[in-house]
Amino acid sequence: MIDVETPRFTVGVFQDVAWASKGLDALKQAGFPSEAITVLAKESPETAALIEKTFGSAADRLDLAVIGPVVVRGSLMDVLQGSARDLATRGLSGTMRRVGFQAHDCRIFEALAGRGGVLVAIRGEPRAADALAILHSYGGGNAAIGAWTGRV
Repeated sequence: MIDVETPRFTVGVFQDVAWASKGLDALKQAGFPSEAITVLAKESPETAALIEKTFGSAADRLDLAVIGPVVVRGSLMDVLQGSARDLATRGLSGTMRRVGFQAHDCRIFEALAGRGGVLVAIRGEPRAADALAILHSYGGGNAAIGAWTGRV
């Protein structure tokens, strides 16, 4: 087997921008830096404003398979995009396995984001349990820690 260094992420999907904003504020108050956070949501003025508030810069726009146009910012996208721009063809459900989630979790994240939910991911294993607790506390649905160990 070959060891592959893949960052571990904790992911949850908030029902709307208001809940996501509360969760993101709590993550920042708990000491999670902006560089460790990713936000992805269907494209709208509200979601674009949330990303700008969170990161201090404008969101990137992508077209994802299944979901369609989204706004996004954060390190999770670098891992999911791959060299072939996989998000456009495979979507979240086809790429989230790279960061340790099982296929059914990937489909749930994609379905919730497709219905207007705001996906929030936090990179980093040392404080994954803290991130998970905050996501749950502020309404992050189906929050989970990617469990893949990085072995191919």
